[in-house]
Amino acid sequence: MPESLSAGGVVVRCKDGHAWIALVREGDLPDLILPKGRVEPGESLEAAARREIYEEAGLTDLELVAELGRRERLNFRRDRWSVTVYFLFRTRQTEGHPADQKHRYRCEWHRIDRLPAMFWQEQRQLIEENRQRIEAMAAEAPCTCARSRRPPA
Repeated sequence: MPESLSAGGVVVRCKDGHAWIALVREGDLPDLILPKGRVEPGESLEAAARREIYEEAGLTDLELVAELGRRERLNFRRDRWSVTVYFLFRTRQTEGHPADQKHRYRCEWHRIDRLPAMFWQEQRQLIEENRQRIEAMAAEAPCTCARSRRPPA
């Protein structure tokens, strides 16, 4: 079975002492996802994660905190094994304007302790497994991202 490599991110902002996670909704679909997608030839995993976050969530003011982990599963069509590496990013941005207009993505912020239903269960599991780490990061320092709003190269 062929394999595909993807990268994505858990983007967190701090508000009122709570960690808020950026989730993406595509069009009118009911469930939410973390932004992620395939790594392009010659692209690093981190660069791919940043690009996908920009395309799907419209967020560009990203401070890399850490690599969170790797998840594997069959893709939606069940014809390819999908490996995704996720990174943890911090941001001050409150709004995103997704670059990928074809899919009608929109970014929504949800408190980590009040996450809605998510389409990919392994994404929710990733957040839950790292919840203490994410909350500690949000509590220990206010978001200190660079002011740059440039899209990824």
